[in-house]
Amino acid sequence: MIIDAHNHPEWHGYTIKKFLENMDRHNIDVTWLLTWEAPEDEYPPSILSSIPHFGQYGPIPFNMVIEYIKQSPDRFVPGYAPDPRRPEAIDLLAGAISLYGVRVYGELKLRITYDNPDALRVFRFCGEKGLPVVVHIDYEFDTGSMYPRPSYWYGGGIEAFERAILKCPETIFLGHGPGFWAHISGDDKYDKEVYPAGEVKDGGKIIEMLRKYRNLYCDLSAGSGLNAIKRDPEFGKKFLIEFQDRILFARDYFDSNLKEFLESLNLPQDVLEKIYCKNALKLVPL
Repeated sequence: MIIDAHNHPEWHGYTIKKFLENMDRHNIDVTWLLTWEAPEDEYPPSILSSIPHFGQYGPIPFNMVIEYIKQSPDRFVPGYAPDPRRPEAIDLLAGAISLYGVRVYGELKLRITYDNPDALRVFRFCGEKGLPVVVHIDYEFDTGSMYPRPSYWYGGGIEAFERAILKCPETIFLGHGPGFWAHISGDDKYDKEVYPAGEVKDGGKIIEMLRKYRNLYCDLSAGSGLNAIKRDPEFGKKFLIEFQDRILFARDYFDSNLKEFLESLNLPQDVLEKIYCKNALKLVPL
């Protein structure tokens, strides 16, 4: 069994028909289907060319998830992450849990620090309800662009995320995004390169955090997760084996690059099974 623990409805033009065909082609049994809700000034307008929505809250609003769940409830796990700054956030989430069976709080991708008191309140609610929390972290870079923003940062860095993990011990967090995965290495590239290359150095912050916090998990989705384990394959294999109980296979896209790389590492079969599905099933039983 393979569970894709991070993907989105209508992402990059994948309608539900194309989405299901893609899942079948890559032997994906179930997908965690996540929102990305954010104020319009917190995401690049260019994103709308691949997620054309009109008049909804955020580039990937919850109504898109609802439509997929209605059409194919056995293939998708519904996720939803209302903006914690909204006064009705917990009420919206509670309603989504009771009415639509939401099982995951994600994806949280906002220009706030993740130890924001409003965010902590929502995280603690997720802990009470047994919802894992998927967060995206990005650092700010000089991209040479001036409009509409020089760049887009999310989460406030690894330190703010660590404080949230520490303050919400009953909540399971999944780290994701370039600003998270760059910290696999102890170098200083995390705020200078989106996808750092080269040998992984000792002292990586997420290594330290995984050893310290049992409520921290990782999702391998997008280019950032694959880059982190592929930039130094020998280290990547050791990393996957050491943290085999807290790493989830996830794509955030529709290719097979991550699966092909994982299978090239000759990991023990039990480790591969944990990454492909057992860890996701531990967090969200089907």
